[in-house]
Amino acid sequence: MSVLIVDAANVVGSVPDGWWRDRRAAAERLRDRLAERDAAAGGEIEGIGAVEEIVLVVEGAARGVESVPGVRVDPAPGSGDDRIVELAAAHAERGCVVVTADRELRERVRAYGARCVGPRTVRPAD
Repeated sequence: MSVLIVDAANVVGSVPDGWWRDRRAAAERLRDRLAERDAAAGGEIEGIGAVEEIVLVVEGAARGVESVPGVRVDPAPGSGDDRIVELAAAHAERGCVVVTADRELRERVRAYGARCVGPRTVRPAD
């Protein structure tokens, strides 16, 4: 089992669906999609495997998005990337998977043993 850490800004921004008009609503839609997938799959996510906890890291205009059953929302006090690195370090022994396409962030979290997958793993292109 592992912790799934999702870079909300990166995943939301991976599909040009008008997310920029309401970043908070876009993060809420992603949160809800993650919660539905987790519930439907019984803790298994295709391409990732067994997931013990899902953490959605939000920043900027998306701060204030509430957690829901199955998804803990973690508002980054500053940089979302820095918060994701902190979480990866905190979960290094337990194991974590980080969802992002950000190359620099991938390098940073891999230093703590995190596995990385792209946004399409949790948000297929519509």
